[in-house]
Amino acid sequence: MNTAVIINLIIQLVAGAAGGNGLGKMLQQFNLGTAGNTIAGAIGGLAGGSWLAPMITAGAGAVAAGNAGLDLSAIAGSVVGGGVGGAVLTLIVGIVKKMLVGRAP
Repeated sequence: MNTAVIINLIIQLVAGAAGGNGLGKMLQQFNLGTAGNTIAGAIGGLAGGSWLAPMITAGAGAVAAGNAGLDLSAIAGSVVGGGVGGAVLTLIVGIVKKMLVGRAP
C-alpha cells in the first residue's frame, strides 16, 4: 500500500467521524453519543469514501483507480465521500437504534 492510499484512508476516517458527529448534533433524535457517532461515522467514512471518492475524482478528470495520487481532486473526493458516508451510516444506525428502543418492553 502506498503512502497516498494510506493518507486518503486517514482523510476518509476523519471526515467520516466529523460527518457522524455533525449529523448527531443536527438531528438529536438519532444521536448515538460522541463515541457512537465517531465510530459509526469513521466506519461509514471508509465505506462512503471508498465508494464515492472514485466517482468524484473521475468526474474531476483524475485517475479513479484507487485514488492514485494526492492531488486536490483525490483529497476532495476523500473528504466529501468520507463525510457523506459517515453521516449516512450514523443516520442508519440511529434509526435502527430508535426502532429497537421503541420496541423494548
